[in-house]
Amino acid sequence: MASETGIPHTTTAPHRVVVLALDGVIPFELGIAQRIFGRARAAEGPCLYEVVTASVRPPGPVRSDADFAILVENGPECLATADTVVIPASYELGPVYEEGVLTEELASALAHITPGTRLISICTGGYVLAAAGYLDGRTATTHWSSAEHFQRLFPRITVDPEVLFIDDGDILTSAGVAAGLDLCLHVVRRDHGAAVANEVARRTLVPPHRDGGQAQYIQRPVPAPQFATTTAARAWALARLHEPIQLRDMADQESMSVRTFTRRFREEVGISPGQWLAQQRVERARHLLESSDLSVDGVARDAGFGTAQSMRGHLQAALGVTPTAYRRTFRAGALSGPGR
Repeated sequence: MASETGIPHTTTAPHRVVVLALDGVIPFELGIAQRIFGRARAAEGPCLYEVVTASVRPPGPVRSDADFAILVENGPECLATADTVVIPASYELGPVYEEGVLTEELASALAHITPGTRLISICTGGYVLAAAGYLDGRTATTHWSSAEHFQRLFPRITVDPEVLFIDDGDILTSAGVAAGLDLCLHVVRRDHGAAVANEVARRTLVPPHRDGGQAQYIQRPVPAPQFATTTAARAWALARLHEPIQLRDMADQESMSVRTFTRRFREEVGISPGQWLAQQRVERARHLLESSDLSVDGVARDAGFGTAQSMRGHLQAALGVTPTAYRRTFRAGALSGPGR
């Protein structure tokens, strides 16, 4: 469980993740939690998470959206043992998707979840959390193609269709399919720091952090032809994060006007160049705080924030902790698990 600062307490017990497999589940999304959480380890230590799968019915086969069923060996009672519950997408949500109400069977299963359990949805798994009332008054996301329907069905929720995932503390929602990977890696990073999350990402052959949001994946009705990208400018900036970088400097790398570069950057990445730079500098600072003995002032300089005060503000906004608190908590190998 987390402390009042949002930082997990140190303990030797693995954090228990229970994945709820519903009829019509998408096999790829069902396997994301095991792939990410199941591979997270402390430095030369044991697994940090224990991942199990549960059904809303007694143990037995659960239909998938493929041509095979999945044998689930745990019934809904298993949800009562969870520190985190993950709900992947299903193509057979029935009244949950059509009317925004839980079936009696699903409501009975969710009743096993104890207060304080962290909840995660992948893609349209968010419909289950919404129908159960967990998302009322919160901001959430889902696959961009379902966002309008989701908002109409659940008007008490603020739907953000642009982002890959939303971390609202004890409840986290993600967009479609691969965004579940982004969200689970984010949770590992939040629980155990960038070093552990980056190692999981490296072994999974996925980026530890994807830039931007869903906007870059939405097909436009009449897309304008583009022959130039902002890739070179991003690579140029990443190699110079420790230096002052102006928007004009980045635009010059692509031989574009600032206006054209900014528009093209947003189309490709989903956020502004300034927002992207701030994200990269935060990630750089996290890495240095975990892996180096640089002073906080030195980390601020190397990450491009200039001053410790500036870096402190960015980390507080992005992570909710100060640089000193982050370093104390997430030094490589210092934390063994968030516990139960």
